[in-house]
Amino acid sequence: MVELTFPDGSKKTYNAGVTGLQVAQDISEGLARAALAIEFNGKLLDLTTTLTTNGKVRIITFRDPEGIELFRHSSAHLLAQAIKRLYPLAKPTIGPAVENGFYYDFDDLSITMDDFPKIEEEMKKITEEAITSKRIEYATKEEALNVFKDNPYKVEMIHNLKEGASAYEQGDFIDLCRGPHVPNTKVIKAFKLMKLAGAYWRGDAHNKMLTRIYGVSFPTTKDLKAYLAMLEEAEKRDHRKIGKALDLYSFQQEAPGMPFFHDKGMFIWQTLVDYVTDLLRKNKYELVKTPLILNKKLWLQSGHWDHYKENMYFTKIDSDVENFAVKPMNCPGHILIYKNKMYSYRDLPLRMGEFGLVHRHELSGVLSGLFRVRSFTQDDAHIFCTSEQVKDEIKELSRLIDTVYTLFGFSYHMELSTKPEKAMGDPKVWEEAETTLQEVLKESGKEFKINEGDGAFYGPKIDFHIKDALGRSWQCATIQLDFQMPEKFDLTYEGSDGQKHRPVMLHRVLLGSVERFIGILVEHFAGKFPLWISPNQVIVLPIADRHQAYAKDVAQELQQAGLRVTTDTRSESVNKKIRDAQLQQYNYILIVGDKEIEEKTINIRKRNNEIVGAKKLAIFKEELLKEIAEKQLDKN
Repeated sequence: MVELTFPDGSKKTYNAGVTGLQVAQDISEGLARAALAIEFNGKLLDLTTTLTTNGKVRIITFRDPEGIELFRHSSAHLLAQAIKRLYPLAKPTIGPAVENGFYYDFDDLSITMDDFPKIEEEMKKITEEAITSKRIEYATKEEALNVFKDNPYKVEMIHNLKEGASAYEQGDFIDLCRGPHVPNTKVIKAFKLMKLAGAYWRGDAHNKMLTRIYGVSFPTTKDLKAYLAMLEEAEKRDHRKIGKALDLYSFQQEAPGMPFFHDKGMFIWQTLVDYVTDLLRKNKYELVKTPLILNKKLWLQSGHWDHYKENMYFTKIDSDVENFAVKPMNCPGHILIYKNKMYSYRDLPLRMGEFGLVHRHELSGVLSGLFRVRSFTQDDAHIFCTSEQVKDEIKELSRLIDTVYTLFGFSYHMELSTKPEKAMGDPKVWEEAETTLQEVLKESGKEFKINEGDGAFYGPKIDFHIKDALGRSWQCATIQLDFQMPEKFDLTYEGSDGQKHRPVMLHRVLLGSVERFIGILVEHFAGKFPLWISPNQVIVLPIADRHQAYAKDVAQELQQAGLRVTTDTRSESVNKKIRDAQLQQYNYILIVGDKEIEEKTINIRKRNNEIVGAKKLAIFKEELLKEIAEKQLDKN
């Protein structure tokens, strides 16, 4: 007999050799139908795996992140099997799950997207065959090499394995894989091939170019249709297209990956910065500015040279010997400011904030509008505090982040990212830091997940993932707990005992990258910004030439109140002007003619074509100023 413990703490005894599927069936038939795999003592296993010892068990479905990943990896195998049936000479290489889907790379495969329907039809046939996935364990690498001897890519992968090899056999198809996989091909009910690309083997330009096929998959056709509808809406909201249409920013060949902000885009940028700056002042931050270029010695001391060098830009000043680096982050500069004088425990916490321009080297292939750039501004801050103050400071930072995200209507979740493989410092210090963050998260009462191995090289962190209007998740704010930098730079403060002590350092951003956050806002609001941050707030449309003087008087009064106002004096029909104003996403469109001049009013409509009607200008002005002061979310 074996005793299994479930996530809710309940326990149940089964005969030794029970499978994950049988456990799921014992709970409910519905769970058994949804089950994809089983987690046993922290390890993912196929549903057919027999359980022979006591342990903790969790049934994995598509609702779980692990379930989504294995479902889509199984979908990649489905694609590879279809390709081998249709193109027997093609050589499968790797096929991982990726965000929102999967891909598979093939050698000796020449196709176009016109071939996708034929491939999808073959995939459908395989799912209808309901082929069971069978795991094969190889006793030796030689045994595995013999099976895959005709595929040089699989041979290379086997040679690189640290442990024994395993494969999954799916009818007439077999693939090297650690698993687990969905129980059978029929589980993958809905899928679509999305695009074709070239990809170098192992991502190395010296290797052969392979054919990469991207796809998406879901348990139901309804889920697939919803995803494709979301993609269609996302295409309409693409911040690159909207940014161009609204004249917010541009991208130039002369500075790849470095956005150019135009007047309207700069208004959004500055309004965001002013808003966050005001928050920082109210929360007793010191605002600083540090140089763009700093000596190599500083980056060696901080550890960035060893852990981040490939992402940095370098230059020389005055000498061919002295190396300098363009800063990829602001923390070493803030540390130098801290070291500029001696602090007492009474001075802490010291909160130091900067809107710091940083540069990071990104490959040209991954650059993506404002979302992935080489030059951006971090709303960066570092808090130097005592160990006793750490928890309260993290709680206060979490409150500040909640304030910002709530303002824009974002919901969010938190993730605790732990020690990465290439980390700096004593493992015991890391354990203490991770425990501290976990305690704070538990005390917050909010749900969070553990993101193993994704911490910064100098400390663990809490990442905040916001959800936009389309349900997409974006990682923006972060709080990083750092015991390493104060040690490396010998930072001290004088304690109440008169002795020197080491401060703790917290790294944090609220927006993350200002540029990236603007890109997220553009897509979240589809260019229809709330009034307080809208670059196109009001436009005045005179009906005829004789109304232009009054239109300009209206515009001037609103401008003097601090509003962004345009007057459209073109010789176009009013309907054409209204439509153009709506396309430019003006929050309010004011129409003036004979009646408005006579009654000293304005006729108001919103960009969603809602007609407000006539109103006195003074009343309308006060309403707008109130809407801006309260930073109201726009409902139209």
